[in-house]
Amino acid sequence: MAGFGPTFAALPDATQDEAEDRMTLLYTHPSAWAHLTPEGHPEQVARMDAVRDALESAVLERREAPRAGDADLLRCHPQAYLDRIRDSLPDEGIRMLDGDTYISQGGFQAARHAVGGVCQAVDDVLAGRAPNAFVAMRPPGHHAERETPMGFCIFGSVAIAAKRALDHHGLDRVAVLDFDVHHGNGTQDLLWDEKRAFFASTHQMPLFPGTGKASERGEFGQIMNLPLAPDTGGAEARAAWRAIAGQVERFRPQLVLISAGFDAHRDDPLASLNWDESDFTAITRMICDAATAHSAPVVSALEGGYDLGALGRSVRAHVDVLTEVA
Repeated sequence: MAGFGPTFAALPDATQDEAEDRMTLLYTHPSAWAHLTPEGHPEQVARMDAVRDALESAVLERREAPRAGDADLLRCHPQAYLDRIRDSLPDEGIRMLDGDTYISQGGFQAARHAVGGVCQAVDDVLAGRAPNAFVAMRPPGHHAERETPMGFCIFGSVAIAAKRALDHHGLDRVAVLDFDVHHGNGTQDLLWDEKRAFFASTHQMPLFPGTGKASERGEFGQIMNLPLAPDTGGAEARAAWRAIAGQVERFRPQLVLISAGFDAHRDDPLASLNWDESDFTAITRMICDAATAHSAPVVSALEGGYDLGALGRSVRAHVDVLTEVA
């Protein structure tokens, strides 16, 4: 199939039928390059270049992330919030939504395509078109609360996709797993009272946004937070994820969603955990093994990761596991 302009090249050496039967799906959209932030901002367009370049030679079925409609956004955000975001759009340039979150006409569309990509990936894996998928879009989503944009995030993409799987597809058990270095406070907020969703997160503490204590358990005890001290290395990270994988297997998910942030890497400028690519490989494999134990497909969505070299290498390590188990 054709590439997506500034994004990803055509599928290497495979037919469409083979891709649909066996291959990891990759969703992206040119709007991810149109989401502009101020010069020097860590959540920059160059992140997409790093991901594109890292995945250039990967054997994936590339698909365009569709634009999410209001019906999906309203699964997690009220109409008043959508109206407020629309009303904040500048005619040109960018506008600050909070201390580090920006919006523009292009960014608004990118955020909608980010949600649409994860929702379409859920639709496709649940239809059996592929065993798993990776959504390479920006802005990220896991900090966006019900009525609050924050932490570079505008809409809660992964939480919205979980709600789509539960309400549109009629699933009973969806696991949402987050290994970004920052706690997914938005995902937690949006799924706090959703007993059909298990949410688990590792994250550095103390660190922005300040949530994610082990005592934060959700209305039905379905939330598992494992905060990690600064300088925590890969061995402790893998131990934490073995514990989470065990809980996932006990939950018996019908679908696993991943908020895949790569800013726990030791080279990342915004945090101070000491993971490397091999840790992302090991953690992804644990998640996939737990999902496979219950024949649950996996959809992963890009969140953080702000050292461009580390981001590219870590994304490739993560996606290589997805393609191995596909």
